[in-house]
Amino acid sequence: MRLVNTSIKRPVGVTMIVLAILALGFVSFKNLSVDLYPDIDLPVAVVATNYEGAAPQEVEELVTKPIESSVATIEGVDTIQAQSQPGNSLVVLMFSTDTNLDNALLNVREKVDQITGMLPDGAGDPNVLRFDPQQMPVMWVGLTGDDKDTLQNLAETEVQPLFERQQGVGSVGIEGGVTEEVSVELDQQRLNQFGLSSQQVLEAIQGSNRSMSAGVISRGTQELQIRILGEYESLDEIRETLIQTPQDELIELGDLATVERGVTEETGKSLVNGQEAVVMNILKKTDGNTVAVSDAIQGSLDEARANLPEGVELNVVFDTADFIRMSIDSVVQNLLLGAVFAILILLLFLKSFRATLVISLSIPIAVITTFTLMYFTGETVNILTMGGLALGIGMMVDSAIVILEHIVTYRERGYSMKEAAKKGASEIAPAVIASTTTTLVVFLPIVFVEGIASEIFTPLALTVAFALIASLAASLTIIPMLSSKMLKKLSEGNGRRYWFDRLLDRLIKFYQGILRRALTYRKTSIILAIVVIVASLALIPRLGLAFIPEADQGQIEISVETPSGTNLESTVDVVDQVNAVMAEDEDIVESSFATVGSDGMSFGTTANTASYMIQLVPKDERDLSTEEVMQKWDSQIQKIAGADITVNVMGASVSAGDPVQIELNGPDHDVLSELADQVVTLIDDIDGVHNPSTSADEGRPEMQILVDREAAAEYGMTHAQIMGQISSQLNGQVATQFRTEGNELDVRVLTPKEERDTLEEIRDLKITTPTGEQVRLETVASLEQVEGPVSLTRQNQQRRVVVSAGLVGSDLGSVTNAIEDRLSGLEFPEGYSYNIGGEAEDMMEAFGDLALALVFSIFLVYAVMAVQFENFLHPFIIMFSLPTMIIGVILGLFVTGMPLSIPAFIGVIMLAGIVVNNAIVLVDYINILRRKGVERFEAILEAGANRLRPILMTSLTTILGMIPLSLGLGQGGEAQQPLAVVIIFGLLFSMLITLVLIPVVYTLFDDLSRKILRKKA
Repeated sequence: MRLVNTSIKRPVGVTMIVLAILALGFVSFKNLSVDLYPDIDLPVAVVATNYEGAAPQEVEELVTKPIESSVATIEGVDTIQAQSQPGNSLVVLMFSTDTNLDNALLNVREKVDQITGMLPDGAGDPNVLRFDPQQMPVMWVGLTGDDKDTLQNLAETEVQPLFERQQGVGSVGIEGGVTEEVSVELDQQRLNQFGLSSQQVLEAIQGSNRSMSAGVISRGTQELQIRILGEYESLDEIRETLIQTPQDELIELGDLATVERGVTEETGKSLVNGQEAVVMNILKKTDGNTVAVSDAIQGSLDEARANLPEGVELNVVFDTADFIRMSIDSVVQNLLLGAVFAILILLLFLKSFRATLVISLSIPIAVITTFTLMYFTGETVNILTMGGLALGIGMMVDSAIVILEHIVTYRERGYSMKEAAKKGASEIAPAVIASTTTTLVVFLPIVFVEGIASEIFTPLALTVAFALIASLAASLTIIPMLSSKMLKKLSEGNGRRYWFDRLLDRLIKFYQGILRRALTYRKTSIILAIVVIVASLALIPRLGLAFIPEADQGQIEISVETPSGTNLESTVDVVDQVNAVMAEDEDIVESSFATVGSDGMSFGTTANTASYMIQLVPKDERDLSTEEVMQKWDSQIQKIAGADITVNVMGASVSAGDPVQIELNGPDHDVLSELADQVVTLIDDIDGVHNPSTSADEGRPEMQILVDREAAAEYGMTHAQIMGQISSQLNGQVATQFRTEGNELDVRVLTPKEERDTLEEIRDLKITTPTGEQVRLETVASLEQVEGPVSLTRQNQQRRVVVSAGLVGSDLGSVTNAIEDRLSGLEFPEGYSYNIGGEAEDMMEAFGDLALALVFSIFLVYAVMAVQFENFLHPFIIMFSLPTMIIGVILGLFVTGMPLSIPAFIGVIMLAGIVVNNAIVLVDYINILRRKGVERFEAILEAGANRLRPILMTSLTTILGMIPLSLGLGQGGEAQQPLAVVIIFGLLFSMLITLVLIPVVYTLFDDLSRKILRKKA
């Protein structure tokens, strides 16, 4: 082979090329981004529209439905989901995975622009946005201290600007705290006395707080800018603002309202470890590196703390990069441990440090070359790409082992080191290339399959492929070159390891004895193999199904909901009780972050809700798993009266839905709510279902105002004008900004809270007509207090309510089947239906895609072998090694108690390309011997004895290289564990059975082909 011969002739050139590749690899690795999972590019667009003051029903009817109808005809739209909440509409468009999202966004904007003019007065322009799953906060940093007003100011003026200057930071948001403002609380009686409205006051303030340019004048050789100054410089100036009454009198604002500097009305709180705090969430840029952003923020903390007053503390609450660092470190440790195991196997078989060193060099070269290829293909360092390297660590030496073994064979025959390297490597190179190619081609279908499985595991497949290609190149160049310089006869090795030679000789004799019996009783051998395969298939129903195992990140989420209408203080009381439960386990709680109520200011806030994020200490520092801690807290928290509280494990799932998600569809929201309650009751006692809940929460107190359009028209007013005045009086309206001491404060005009608390007070609100006349609100509108829905959801233009639940102590497949059984007995009214969605739906779609990928992979493996052998029959014989891997796969999952998951299925696909390699080596050598004139029976026995050693070496290095991953050691190993288990057990059982079964099948088909040839003759 020319490549082999050139490498042996040009050792200096090969060495320099390797050094250049290593240098490029180190530079590439330094510049690779680091994240937990690969970037997931999902074609999803979002249309967000504000409609302040509108109830969910009104938002749905006037905003959501028109937008849905306009975008429904866009090509490539798979699913439309919509949510209508008080004051806003959200329409989510999910496109097919092959859609060009940039073009799709243009189409969405075009369609939405066509109906913007049809939206109601008061509705904002729809915003069309690209959904980016990566745009979640990477860190939360909390400011704690006694003075909440000071904390907010420090966050805005000192900490936030510093964080935003850091490399890779996209934005910094502030949660909790209170914002300073100037409030102008109107005295309604005084306004009525002078015939003024809140709108007139607002306009007067706006007109009095203005500076402007009046042009330029020339003065000699100079030009002077003329600027008219009129901005407020003090609160007294605001109070002295003159307002003209309908009677042409001028009255100061201070006579009509109370003007004070204070803070916005508190509608929410943020708590860090139970203490009130102001929390900053840090988002990275779209192309940002999570770990790099975390490092930058961590590095700026000391600088930020230096500017803080005494008594104020700044601490990291949550840092997603911590888990990423620990996960990557764990994978690297597993990779190194696997490499050590593989090298020990080589040393045991080869009995030579030189030979072991020659092969072992292919590992670092392949790994570093892989980093270069990852960099140029845009991959990132994450637990899947690094897991791919760890999985491939044993396979990286397979090619080198086979080539070195063949070189050694010629060396033992008396050839010189150079001649042995040339002849041995060149002769076996085609078989090595073919066996590596069969391993590589199985990844092609994974790359081309659509869906979430492809998005997640394509990087893993590419990484393994890069490593195998690099190791093959090293095997065909570096191994022959080094062998020609430093390889002695292995028989000259240290005799202290002779015990292993004797053990191997006994094993070979034992194997030949079994092989003789199998060849003598061929039908019995085939029947026995079939029985074992069928028996293993009987275990499949007991395996269960799962999506992607979630890593134990030590994160728990708690949701608190008190009865609708509960005020903020009462919700905080419940939160304090939850804190007391967690305080009993303070030794395992690293930090907790709770948000209570809402930070927004709108009519009807969410003061009755709270949510927690709790970070536990790393799993090796606690006795209980995250799931066990969650169950313990849940049992205690459920005893808290007066609130609906759910406790769940918080994971980084790649699915957009919950583990258990039942989607109910139909025209009427009330009917769907009743059905949802029935479904919750039905599934609540199913093993594995945790805290089922419905999206159709109980209605909250809602005051509905229906404008009488005829009455409004009599006063010369429109619906929008009346709603604008109502919103201004209830929520307040920012008139202008007041600059003082370097700060810019909103000047908010509002009605005192005590004058807008009751239904009667709101009925009594004054509406000012265009003529200046003031009428009571109930004159032009009817008011009624009812229970209104918190939100309305739709899917594909139909009402939807979702029942969701967590998953504890059971596999997703078993739980889904149990739910299907329960729901089959539930009668649905005409026009109503249900669908199992969430992770279960994603799982079944992924399994379907991967099943097609497996079939295609098997075909590609056969095609590669057919090309190698230039024969249709011999590849077909080798394909009989594939069913044998099923035995190991099923037994491996059953023994370890793991369900069949997406990673496990990926392992099966990988196995299809791995297990045939042993059969290729065996059949290829049988054919070589028969071409040399050796009788078939003897050729099979000799090939088996001769190839057993390299087959054991390649299989054991692959198996032992994956042992650390199969144990799930360290953080984040849960995703690779089932994949490693499947490959280990599948390869082990396939190797043992293939060594006997393939020779038997070979003879059967050889006899058959002879009979066919005789008949033709």
